[in-house]
Amino acid sequence: MPADREPELPRLGPEDAKRENGRLRLVGPCDLTMTTPLSPSPSLRELPSVDEVLGWPEVKGLVAEFGRPLVTDAIRERLQATREAWAGADASECALPAPAVMAERLGADVRALLSPSLKAVFNLTGTVLHTNLGRAPLPEAAVAAMREVAVGASNLEYDLGPGRRGERNQHVEGWLCRLTGAESSLVVNNNAAAVLLVLNTLALRKKVPVSRGELIEIGGSFRLPDIMARAGCKLVEVGTTNRTHLADYERAIDSRTAILMKVHTSNYWVEGFTASVGETELAGLARERALPLVVDLGSGTLIDLARYGLPPEPTVGSMLTRGVELVTYSGDKLLGGPQAGIISGRASLVARIRRNPLLRALRPDKVTLAALGAVLRLYADPERLPDRLPALRLMARAPGEIEALARRLAPAVAGRLGESATVEVVPCHSQVGSGALPVGRLPSFALRVNPVSTKRGRGRRLKQLAAAFRALEVPVIGRIHEDALLLDLRCLEDETIFVRQLGQLMP
Repeated sequence: MPADREPELPRLGPEDAKRENGRLRLVGPCDLTMTTPLSPSPSLRELPSVDEVLGWPEVKGLVAEFGRPLVTDAIRERLQATREAWAGADASECALPAPAVMAERLGADVRALLSPSLKAVFNLTGTVLHTNLGRAPLPEAAVAAMREVAVGASNLEYDLGPGRRGERNQHVEGWLCRLTGAESSLVVNNNAAAVLLVLNTLALRKKVPVSRGELIEIGGSFRLPDIMARAGCKLVEVGTTNRTHLADYERAIDSRTAILMKVHTSNYWVEGFTASVGETELAGLARERALPLVVDLGSGTLIDLARYGLPPEPTVGSMLTRGVELVTYSGDKLLGGPQAGIISGRASLVARIRRNPLLRALRPDKVTLAALGAVLRLYADPERLPDRLPALRLMARAPGEIEALARRLAPAVAGRLGESATVEVVPCHSQVGSGALPVGRLPSFALRVNPVSTKRGRGRRLKQLAAAFRALEVPVIGRIHEDALLLDLRCLEDETIFVRQLGQLMP
């Protein structure tokens, strides 16, 4: 062996990092294990190859569990991180973990990669139909129906009677017509798509008068005028922001007018010196001018919510009885089903919409239709609907029940937080959310978590507490309100899991 070359050094096991006999045993964050003479800087040539790491017995177990491609990628990333950490570093600052430690870290890397980013959370924000948190929770009947058609073949577009090609909409249209009184109904993937499809079919390159007070913006800065522009029709604004009269519509109608449109302002409320044209009155003008009247109802309730002690909201059926010819509405808001957009009304108009080529791009899949069908069937028994439909059950939940839950949970949360925060039960108000019942407030109770900190550091501490709750296995999403973390318990039904995972809380 040439005199200027050092002999190869043996690989060592997963012992702790320490100095022995003038040599540094490298075990730590730089990913591998070996020994090397103490030197001013580490040598990148001492890093093993990807294939070498794959051959370690500890890593072979990961390959068997997760497959070679993912483990290989994880090794490459770890080795690259080591190279970057070693660049210009002193040898005393660099250490390489033992194979067992390396395998543990690689396993954590792969598991993190395979962990779904979309997961269940506890919605304690006080907003029942929270758009960012998935809107309406689905009933068990809908989940079962989704699974049944998802795991194998189904008759999505196959008519079992005559044994020939069918139409996917047939699985829900009958129930939609039964519950709303419509002649025909059509389902697409959300309400914005329903509005787009109606306008593109009935008003392409033509005019559509809409009151200025109804030019709504929904979540994500998505505006009705933008949808109308994409649909290829021309918006004609009538009236003013706070007052619109029937004469305003009359003056706006000309030979290029295709439809009259009214939009339910479900996400805000204007009070004071206001005026608007009701559906019955506007329907009369539409019939006189031989124009269809379209109403975008948005929230999509099918029943009178007042019977459950909730603020009233216009139903799809009430719109149709007032002379409206087409109603568009959502499936995942007050209806309590999956994300969907629904068009209900006059059969001849729905038939025209079905022939629009855009429908194929906007149609729902089998899982959505299965879930929607299951939810619609629950409406056959309105008396038991609150027990079976989670969205309605949560909205109609009695304040006394929520308070009792809060008083049971407060000691457990306080015990885990210790001296870092105080916990008290306070009354509060929930809201429906997702642009439904904007002024309706639902009496509720919450846990008010107050961090023990100086006034200057309170904001930072609040953010840390909120982040700690979000870091739980089932993330807990509350809201910061009046200088405290508020956990509104209206939507908490699984008390057992909530309490069980408090042990993971790192305040």
